[in-house]
Amino acid sequence: MTKRADKKFPKLHNATWPGVVGKGCGDGEPCVDLKTMLDLTSAANVDGTKFDGFDLFLAPPHFDLANPDAEIDKLVQYCADYQLEIGSLVANVWSGSAIGAEEKRAAFLAAVEEACAIGRKLRDAGIRPNGCVRIDSSCSVDDWARAPETNQAQLVETFKAACEIAIKYDETLAMEGEICWGGMHSWRRCVEVLEKVDAPQTLGFQADMSHTLLFLLGANAPEDRLVPEDFDWADVETFDAAYAKMTKALRPWTVDFHVAQNDGTVFGSGAHDKTGRHCLPKDPNGKLDVVKYAKYWLLDDAGKPSQRLGHLCWDGCMFPNAAMLAPQTWNDVLETMKNVRAECGWN
Repeated sequence: MTKRADKKFPKLHNATWPGVVGKGCGDGEPCVDLKTMLDLTSAANVDGTKFDGFDLFLAPPHFDLANPDAEIDKLVQYCADYQLEIGSLVANVWSGSAIGAEEKRAAFLAAVEEACAIGRKLRDAGIRPNGCVRIDSSCSVDDWARAPETNQAQLVETFKAACEIAIKYDETLAMEGEICWGGMHSWRRCVEVLEKVDAPQTLGFQADMSHTLLFLLGANAPEDRLVPEDFDWADVETFDAAYAKMTKALRPWTVDFHVAQNDGTVFGSGAHDKTGRHCLPKDPNGKLDVVKYAKYWLLDDAGKPSQRLGHLCWDGCMFPNAAMLAPQTWNDVLETMKNVRAECGWN
């Protein structure tokens, strides 16, 4: 078998939020603390390749928003101890919403500003050389669908205001396309938001390979499905054509990228709405040839890699803790990411 080139860019990051999302509420499993996530990330090693950094969830228990300066000091020490850098940040926008009452929208924008301010402090501390601030609409599809066009227009206005905040801090916002977020629950609606906000240097798209797979199936937006209802997964030609259409529309906006696997089903746990099921990278039920379909996102029509992405991140939201705490999980993840970089990266 041909040995893949060990390219150095973009950097390879693990995500910390799988230790939090879908955990710690109701009958769900307990959260995995930040230090444990970093222990596992730092220990992973595939033929000498290691993770370069991690993307951070700006919410308890991983980050105490009431004491940001103390938390930043702790992160500086963690980065030194583990020889890792920080990349993209997840803004804690869920106390507000991009649509609805004015106080909800104000809370949403306050959370965006909080995250951007933290992001700049992390850059000033020398531990965050690249990355975006991730946002979503923080509203359900059901709430959005009560008045779709009115709510979509309001979402656009809120995101325009968020861009004005981001510019003050020299930040880029990454809008997460995911079927559980109203107004961003289909590939077409995501493009609509991005085009209407029309701030390509400030608001881009965060493409997660697991979540975007559900766009093709029309989950939560059957009018925008790209494969037939009776689709046969063995029909690779039809799937590839649909995947190419989706990525052609969203790739020019992509500023943040999550390598991930999905088995084509919808899943949710804890307080997290149902969305695409993230699978282990070697799950036999996974529908994606991860390296093949990463190329659709990361290479342009001429086959040249996007250099707007300083790093790639893995997303394994809602893995069971038994998988989260197994070192082999993170070696398998790292191997997959290394293979993606070999095909889509640059030196």
